[in-house]
Amino acid sequence: MSRTLQTILEKIPCDSFTDTEIAPLFAGSPHRRYGLLKRAVANQELLHLRRGLYLLPKKYRRNPLNLFTLAQKIEGPSYISRESALSYHGWIPESVPIITSTSSKRSRTFDTPAGRFEFLHGASNPFFAGVRNISDKGENFFLATPWKAIADIIFAYKKDWEGLHPLIHSLRIEEESLNQVSLEELQEIKN
Repeated sequence: MSRTLQTILEKIPCDSFTDTEIAPLFAGSPHRRYGLLKRAVANQELLHLRRGLYLLPKKYRRNPLNLFTLAQKIEGPSYISRESALSYHGWIPESVPIITSTSSKRSRTFDTPAGRFEFLHGASNPFFAGVRNISDKGENFFLATPWKAIADIIFAYKKDWEGLHPLIHSLRIEEESLNQVSLEELQEIKN
């Protein structure tokens, strides 16, 4: 284990971190820090997720990896939505291999050692309407309510669905799930 990794494990409480968070730990120029991080990635002591964002490999992690929290670090402002949110809420029967999010920025996809993260541009006024802050095992992330996730699917994929038939047949949502929503939630999303 290198001194770089040992210092990170001792001083940084999270298993994912930015180069800004570790800057105070290593003296010298930004180029020196970049060289230390680059060597740690080459030695498989760190995983590079995107520019300035790193993750400890599985053998060094102190906590289980929460992909939803990680998605928020990869691209922000964003929230978990579409198929990932519907799967989390139990509205669709299958698991989703890609973490799908809605972002206020342009659409992008990140293929990382932790998985694939897809961010599609969403309607931004108000951006967080129908989105809740979820705390799961000490990790926080923003998650779309089921109807907000459906609205994001319609917006992102330019669907012209009318009625519940496409939701039941295309997304395979159970009718019982569709009846669980409150009118206040629908009004918030509509506005």
